[in-house]
Amino acid sequence: MSAYPVAYNGSATGTGGDSLTEDLNIYYNAGDIAWVVTSSALVLLMIPGVGFFYSGLARRKSALSLIWLSIMSVGVVSFQWFFWGYSLAFSHTAGKFIGDLQNFGMKDVLAAPSVGSTKVPDLLFAIFQGMFAAITVALAVGAVAERGRMLPCIVFMFIWTTVIYDPIACWTWNASGWVFKMGGLDFAGGTPVHIASGSAALAYSVMLGKRRGHGTHELNYRPHNVTHVVIGTVFLWVGWFGFNAGSALSANLRAVMAAVVTNLAASVGGVTWCLLDYRLERKWSTVGFCSGVIAGLVAITPGSGFVTPWAAFIFGVVGAVACNYATKLKFLLRVDDALDIFAVHAVGGLVGNLLTGFFAADYIAHLDGVTVIPGGWINHHWIQLGYQLADSVTGFAYSFVGTCLILFILNLIPGLSLRAPEEDEIMGIDDAEIGEFAYDYVELTRDIVNGVESSETGSKRTMTPTGDAPAGLEEAKV
Repeated sequence: MSAYPVAYNGSATGTGGDSLTEDLNIYYNAGDIAWVVTSSALVLLMIPGVGFFYSGLARRKSALSLIWLSIMSVGVVSFQWFFWGYSLAFSHTAGKFIGDLQNFGMKDVLAAPSVGSTKVPDLLFAIFQGMFAAITVALAVGAVAERGRMLPCIVFMFIWTTVIYDPIACWTWNASGWVFKMGGLDFAGGTPVHIASGSAALAYSVMLGKRRGHGTHELNYRPHNVTHVVIGTVFLWVGWFGFNAGSALSANLRAVMAAVVTNLAASVGGVTWCLLDYRLERKWSTVGFCSGVIAGLVAITPGSGFVTPWAAFIFGVVGAVACNYATKLKFLLRVDDALDIFAVHAVGGLVGNLLTGFFAADYIAHLDGVTVIPGGWINHHWIQLGYQLADSVTGFAYSFVGTCLILFILNLIPGLSLRAPEEDEIMGIDDAEIGEFAYDYVELTRDIVNGVESSETGSKRTMTPTGDAPAGLEEAKV
């Protein structure tokens, strides 16, 4: 594979050439191939990160189910992507809203230049974008936390990726898509990933209903494992370098700039959220810092290949402030969004899209030597904000309404009712649905009898002095 690739001659159609008679590697730069392969792996790393983050925020008795759902999304969506997802999103003959089945079963997906960039072949673009599809689903299905059944959620993963994600990805990133043609700017997934998943999570929360005891002291608990939250944040922060910088689809200066602004926005977001929480609680919240990091990462995602480092500072601050206050919206909407997915991802994605309309700079986009854009407000291209708003509102509405319809229909099918029975919710989804647990005990129950505290683990019952009770006993099962 040469350092200076030969221009693709276009003489072969379909697969992009015959590997038995010619070297198909000569059309691509080894560094570009290596970087996008690495970025694909980094995005994969983010998916268990989502699971750990969600798991730590939830209660102990449903901790494993959220990790399980995140890794299951890789399995389900990877198959869907192979089956027809990639073709529906990125076929070369796609329409304005969705692709066709030209690449059904990954047919002819090999060495031809991809629709994403001529610097990478179809095959590489397919695995990279497949990871984006998987993490979007993982983000959305966190909404089933503590009361949703697994089987209908698995079915939902396949249908939602096909009906919701693939069309949004097509119209945003495929050169045939209406948002792409309009001039909307979304470098790494403000609408297809974050707004789509955040609005889907809101819809799932609405359709599932509130958890048992919602609005009472029963759900007034702290995150059961803050260490999991930190581990999940680290996985996400590291992986986001591949998520954003990898979206340059080449090892170039634009990728480097995307990495710089991604890290800066995450850092500033974490500090900002932590300070906002400190002003109220007078505590330096670890969960607050981690939440701010994610908010900053979400906000910078659509603009990461378009904005300067000084603008990334604004993305971090505004993203964290907006998402922090948006966590109160669930109370106004009377929706039990257990993990604040809507607040962080839908609101953060919207903020990022709009800020991109303000701060997109033509010379940043052209750091790859190819991309030409009119820029945002800093380039006096005033209409860009309108494009960004149209993209955001359309993506939100399509995902929210479409998700509600999918879930409504699923709930009518025998055996696919969305909500777990009350006794399963009381027992915990880990025990009821999986039969395995995140820890060597299921859930702790506290009885105070003569100054002695008892803890129950399944059928086993042990007595421990009150002073030696394990951490987290305040999360008693009732």
